[in-house]
Amino acid sequence: MAAIGVLLGLLVLATAAVVAFDRALAGSPVGGAVAAPAREVARGLVGQRRTTTAADSLLWRLGVGLVPVAALLAALVLPLGGAAVADPAIGVVWFNAMEILSWAAVWLAGWGPNSVFALVGGYRFVAQGLGYELPHMFALICAATGAGTLRVGGIVEAQQDLWFVVWMPVAFAVYLLSAAAMAFWGPLGTALGPDLAGGAAVEVSGVDRLLLLGGRWLLLVVAASMAVPLFLGGGAGPVLPGWAWTLLKTALVLAAVVWLGRRVPVLRVERFVPWAWIVLIPLVLLQLLVVAVGV
Repeated sequence: MAAIGVLLGLLVLATAAVVAFDRALAGSPVGGAVAAPAREVARGLVGQRRTTTAADSLLWRLGVGLVPVAALLAALVLPLGGAAVADPAIGVVWFNAMEILSWAAVWLAGWGPNSVFALVGGYRFVAQGLGYELPHMFALICAATGAGTLRVGGIVEAQQDLWFVVWMPVAFAVYLLSAAAMAFWGPLGTALGPDLAGGAAVEVSGVDRLLLLGGRWLLLVVAASMAVPLFLGGGAGPVLPGWAWTLLKTALVLAAVVWLGRRVPVLRVERFVPWAWIVLIPLVLLQLLVVAVGV
């Protein structure tokens, strides 16, 4: 339980830092950007829950609550240095399964309120998932194949001599793209698109909005952080202890993902899905072939 508490604390701090960085990139003054996470939390805690006609309240609240839960469960296999809350033999499968859980969560959050815009936002995320999930899965398989194990700790150990990003650059790039898609954020954030007045989040308010949007940022932090043990050698590095290298690499990956997300235009789902299937899948399969031959 103590380990889970430490993990949750680190994730909350990282999420707050990422939100502040994103607000700064959006042009907010430094003071306003730093205070943004606290303001959003306070606004969510004091806001009233919105109700809609003929809503399925059970599924609505379940979907909203599952977004941060899926992120936290996925984070259980994240190693900090050489330690993780859990390091099961199927850690990569567990991580991917929790990412799939976020599909159901966002769809339920869109379905529950019985609102047109929310429903379209939920279905947009499902359609987007059909586009990014296979490239994402093959990118994970590349790392697992290179290490010969599905255990996240084993993948880190296999990179002591050479980080996987060196000979799996395509899988690394595809994974980072899918990390943004997994968190329905940035150029792949059409599930909450302004053209839908907020999409799946249009009817949520108060604590529900805090859980949904905070969970989305938490998903981004967890998904981007997983790139470190999968492709960047985990805590491997000179001089500094393993946990320090893990935090430093995670910070750099998150900064890069957020910065790029602010500079890439929004990708419409109906255009992203064919591109993902026609371009990304062949590229990552070619990368997987290279890895398979190499090992």
